[in-house]
Amino acid sequence: MDRQILIAGFGGQGVMLMGQMLAYSAMKKDYNVSWMPSYGPEQRGGTANCGVVISEQPVGSPVVNEPTECVAMNLPSLEKFADTVVPGGCLLINSSLADADVNRDDITILRIPASEEAEQLGEVRVANMIMLGALSEATSLLSVEYLKDMLSEVLPERRHGLIPLNEKALDRGRELAQKQLAVK
Repeated sequence: MDRQILIAGFGGQGVMLMGQMLAYSAMKKDYNVSWMPSYGPEQRGGTANCGVVISEQPVGSPVVNEPTECVAMNLPSLEKFADTVVPGGCLLINSSLADADVNRDDITILRIPASEEAEQLGEVRVANMIMLGALSEATSLLSVEYLKDMLSEVLPERRHGLIPLNEKALDRGRELAQKQLAVK
């Protein structure tokens, strides 16, 4: 199993946290992992993306050029990375912030209104966990339950009060993905 996951958005959307959650979770499952962050030159609100490689074999390069899965948290990320997903891969789009058409029939595309759903949960900052829950459901890579267990290890202690909300967000993302996958 070799997975190359690209997560992209703008600063403040929790892109790096999503990547860290995947990387740490996969390491706990004894996979070989690399996590590589990339930031734009802007100080705040600039581009942010990270690549996560998960493999049963040693990881030769941390660079994700041909993602098997891609999470696009905003329109610029969708426009930049939609065509890089390998055939048979999966593209998850935060449809609250990215409404462009993607003309590909060789990949699975899930449109998850993560920002809207996060607002309904009372905190827009958990949109990343909604997308992570959807990614988990779409790929069966790491279960949502396992990701929930990792929250206390990945989140700083000062954020542990937000763990129940993050767990709800992971569950909501899983539900939204299940509905879309059932129709496909």
